[in-house]
Amino acid sequence: MGALAIVGGGLVGASLALALQKGAKARSWTIELIEPFEPGNEYQPSYDARSTALSYGTRLIYQRLGVWDRIAERAEPITHIHVSDRGRVGATRLDAQAQRVPALGYVVENAWIGHCLWQALDDQVVVRHCPAEVERMQPFAKGYRLSLTSGVELDCDLAVLADGGRSALREQLGIEIKRTPYDQSALIANVTPGKPHGGQAFERFTDEGPMALLPLQDNRCALVWTRPVQDAARLVALPEAEFLGELQQAFGYRLGGFQQVGARHLYPLALVEAEEQVRSGLVVLGNAAHSLHPIAGQGYNLSLRDTEALAAALLSSSAQPGALGVLQAYQRQQCWDQRLTVGFSDQLTQLFGGSARLSIAGRNLGLLGLDLLSPAKDWFARQAMGLGVRER
Repeated sequence: MGALAIVGGGLVGASLALALQKGAKARSWTIELIEPFEPGNEYQPSYDARSTALSYGTRLIYQRLGVWDRIAERAEPITHIHVSDRGRVGATRLDAQAQRVPALGYVVENAWIGHCLWQALDDQVVVRHCPAEVERMQPFAKGYRLSLTSGVELDCDLAVLADGGRSALREQLGIEIKRTPYDQSALIANVTPGKPHGGQAFERFTDEGPMALLPLQDNRCALVWTRPVQDAARLVALPEAEFLGELQQAFGYRLGGFQQVGARHLYPLALVEAEEQVRSGLVVLGNAAHSLHPIAGQGYNLSLRDTEALAAALLSSSAQPGALGVLQAYQRQQCWDQRLTVGFSDQLTQLFGGSARLSIAGRNLGLLGLDLLSPAKDWFARQAMGLGVRER
């Protein structure tokens, strides 16, 4: 017998529960999934729904978990990525056909991914505590005791913190973080272009900060617009017509004139890394372990690779799920992937987020070089697809 508690039933926590449930059932393990927000049994589409860019590598993981076909019903494939520097000649283009994949990635509403994951969970193995939160975590000889807001107390061999980048439990347990602020905010919104997006994603670099426009279903696009903190706050407060005018000026007319923008949200940006990811009986996972700049679209995809690796490490061992040696082996396995992905995301942000003359010249030459040199372009594409350290 063994017991695992997953604190946070969002996309990362639910994916871990799904990855573990078949093996857990065979081993008579129980999985306690603790989530403060009830997802409900019905999916309600919304113009303003937040979305996530899933890499091609993430598609492969969800195929192995048996949920991709369901997720794909509302997934918009990215068939082309156009990377450019506003007002300069530097540009590169990535194409799914050239990379011999059906799509470079997919953009899916978070609510739909969560719905698909929760519908796939086996109630005989996964015990859902929802809505509920963990107030306290206390270590003891064989794991942790969790005190829930519902009054329930749970003892587990392994507790997994998947409760987000502002994890209060991470702080409660004294796990330090390394925080590198970018002095920027991400403005997130959905917009409707005047022309069909045709499965194209755009990464546009400007002197004020990078922007991404990702294809969604119903000819919408998900906008991630990075700006200095004060300017981002100004943009959020603008009337719709003025906002669309500034967006048009920054992006151009490749998709025609923008017709509509939905609710606008701001998120302060920083690279956040937990100093510890494993202890005896404990794993820190997802944004609680590492929160990346969104412009490279790598954060969730890295977290899902971590999730698959953790599940594989736990299920391939004869030890109890909280055994320190097993968790340390998982961390060693993922160390290179994490370093490479965090470094790729951070360096991309530093290179393409600056307005200094040398930075502009460097990124302009870099984009030209990527477009001319096939090996460099293929490496960049594999990183973007989440295949940098994996087989296709």
